[in-house]
Amino acid sequence: MLNQEAYELFEHICEYAENFGLRLHSVAGGRLLDAGVQTPGSLDAGLLLARLCMGDQADIAIVPADPDRFVTSNHVHVRTDAPLWACLGAQYAGWPVQTDDFFAMGSGPMRLLRGREAALKALGLAEEGPVAVGVLESDKLPGESVFAHIAQECGVQPDGVHLAIAPSHSIAGGAQVVARSIETAMHKLHELKFDVRSIVSATGTAPLPPPSKPGDMVSGIGRTNDAMLYGANVTLWADADDQSIESVIEQVPSSSSGDYGRPFAQVFKGYEYDFYKVDPMLFSPARVTIHGLRSGRTWIAGRFNTDVLRESFLG
Repeated sequence: MLNQEAYELFEHICEYAENFGLRLHSVAGGRLLDAGVQTPGSLDAGLLLARLCMGDQADIAIVPADPDRFVTSNHVHVRTDAPLWACLGAQYAGWPVQTDDFFAMGSGPMRLLRGREAALKALGLAEEGPVAVGVLESDKLPGESVFAHIAQECGVQPDGVHLAIAPSHSIAGGAQVVARSIETAMHKLHELKFDVRSIVSATGTAPLPPPSKPGDMVSGIGRTNDAMLYGANVTLWADADDQSIESVIEQVPSSSSGDYGRPFAQVFKGYEYDFYKVDPMLFSPARVTIHGLRSGRTWIAGRFNTDVLRESFLG
């Protein structure tokens, strides 16, 4: 049960919250870990938030990157042997958490308890249990109404809700978003009607961008998306036939979208800052490798784009 696994990790994080630059709040009987709204956060906090997002079903680390190619010296590396549940069941930011005075994109295994998203229903991904663990992307702390809303949606009591929060422009927020390299490939494949249940293992890297200035959500969102679109590299092991892989491989990378080629902040502005207007085929890694377990063949598609990374990270 991913919520239970994430809850045990949450307990550990709370015990050492100050060591990670986190601040713990009690809200409506539940708990909130602030990783970047009213606290500085840290890289450790970002990696821990990413693990919470994935129901603690992945190993996540910061590793060296070639600065000449990726315009940063650091990559966020992710490895999982449970990509379906960890990425589409938990990590995907498929829940717009909204009340009268609050909005955030919601991730984490709490989505499995809510179970309303079409992809979750199509893939048969669901859980029941007394605790809901999630991560919110916002620059505002949620109040009691948000905890009550999440509790109702997930079928738990408010004291069973355990959330972590960080804005995309913070150190921790940037790291947890960039840890979504595998998730973007999995989601893209699902949209392309590929059977993502055939993917048994995955690794992914994406460049860790510099944080934008405090309060600049657009730049924060732009840089983290550009890290994925123009610098992420994902490898998947699929128990699928060659024809199924060949039919989708060229469409998986971000370069298959008509919106490819500009920093995401510019694309976002062109759509009046409405994510739902952006071509959904854009949200995918720069480069994808698929190893076919049935035939032993390998397919590679996509490319890195250093010029756009440089414009985004240093502009």
